Formats: sequence, C-alpha cells, structure tokens
Amino acid sequence: MSQRTVVIASRVGLHARPASLFAQAVAASGAQVTIGKQGEPSMDGSSILMVMALGIGHGEEVVLESEDDDVLDQLVTLLETDLDAE
Repeated sequence: MSQRTVVIASRVGLHARPASLFAQAVAASGAQVTIGKQGEPSMDGSSILMVMALGIGHGEEVVLESEDDDVLDQLVTLLETDLDAE
C-alpha cells in the first residue's frame, strides 16, 4: 500500500464541492483509496459523506493510501488545487 501526504489547498477545506470532486475522482479511478488525518482513522475516499465527516480544513495535511501510485499522484494534484476557485 502506497501513501501520499498532501496539504489541502481549497480555501474552505474539503466541504461539499471539493469533497464531491475528490470522491468522484476516486470512484472514477476504480482504485481503493482511503483518506485521513495523520494519526486518525482513514475513510473511504469514494464516499463524499465520509470525506466530509473528516472535517478537513484549508492548509491541513491528509494522508492518502492506495495500491495504485498513478491514482495517488492524480489525487494529490487535485487536492493541491483550490477547488473553490472560479
């Protein structure tokens, strides 16, 4: 299982819209991906409700885990982007 650590760039964190875009990207990849804060339980990245339940804010670090390195790299790029920008 590979891991990536990423800092959330969206101005208000992983609320509804960014969490939805992230969960959709995970689901579309077909890979099993978990997301969580360091030292806390991880959640299924394809579930918008689980992602939102983590309460991840702007500038917080999260850990992504998956067996697919390419998917992890794509998700890191996504989360390093301000998904609230117009």
